Amino acid sequence: MKVTGDLLRAHLDHTLEATHFEGLGVRYEGKVRDNYSRGNERFIVVTDRISAFDQVLGTIPFKGQILNLIAAYWFEKTKNIIKSHFVRVPDPNVLECIECKPLPVEFVVRGFITGSTSTSMWTHYAAGKRSFCGHALADGLKKNQKLARPLLTPATKAAHGAHDVSASREDILASLANDTISADDFDAAATMAMTLFEAGQTICAERGLILVDTKYEFGKTASGDLVVIDEIHTPDSSRFWLSGTYDERFAAGLDPEPLDKDFVRRYFTALGYQGNGTPPPLPPEIRIGAAKRYIEAFERITAAPFEPDTSPPLARIAKNLGLYT
Repeated sequence: MKVTGDLLRAHLDHTLEATHFEGLGVRYEGKVRDNYSRGNERFIVVTDRISAFDQVLGTIPFKGQILNLIAAYWFEKTKNIIKSHFVRVPDPNVLECIECKPLPVEFVVRGFITGSTSTSMWTHYAAGKRSFCGHALADGLKKNQKLARPLLTPATKAAHGAHDVSASREDILASLANDTISADDFDAAATMAMTLFEAGQTICAERGLILVDTKYEFGKTASGDLVVIDEIHTPDSSRFWLSGTYDERFAAGLDPEPLDKDFVRRYFTALGYQGNGTPPPLPPEIRIGAAKRYIEAFERITAAPFEPDTSPPLARIAKNLGLYT
């Protein structure tokens, strides 16, 4: 099935906004994912919600399916490099995973100096700051310029609705109790993050994409193994640019062409919205434009066409998870 603009428009009012499944386990709602824990199992239902500036801004047609299937692709692609919590995909919107205890840190890796939010490296740099998360930054850098090497810029996980705080390794370890993350676990996760980023950049380059920056989350299994959790290299957790036009646009002082939710961020930034207060409505044209970029990201990354499941998602998920008898 070719995903046309008409199909996307027809599904604007049929997105997966929220779930409340009985019998699937204890529910926890994130910005985009509804998590259900049951014993040693976790079911992650990826909704169509889109978030930026630590706010949920609306929904994008088929976004949950796209994110979920991209994450599954990367978990499979990197399973010989880094262990993960991934088990299988029982539904286009669902990951079945091993239950883990998450580390209280997001491991953000940046290959370029960019961004438009208050927490971005470029925003800090443009304000005259030359240190970011413990890394010294040279004078004379330009927005969207490639860094001399990828940098780890970790952040503490904020409560739902609050802002994450970027900090150096030393500051994070000092601010967190020893029983939430040890220095050894932090360093092991940091090494895993850099390994995943290098693999991601290599594979994306083969697909005509630049993996600009990303975040990873890690957790511990019941047996104590440290594994990557949540998602890997999706258009929500990562920033992607088209590599074919990057050099020309950078030389002209233009922003690169994005294939991620930065398209939506830029729309809200142009309106002057930075995450404070109620966000402006998300217009149909922006929702459809975002969906097209997510689909292109899927097809470039996986080298396969995106085939959406257009059936009503709540009933389909319940059936596929055996919740209805």
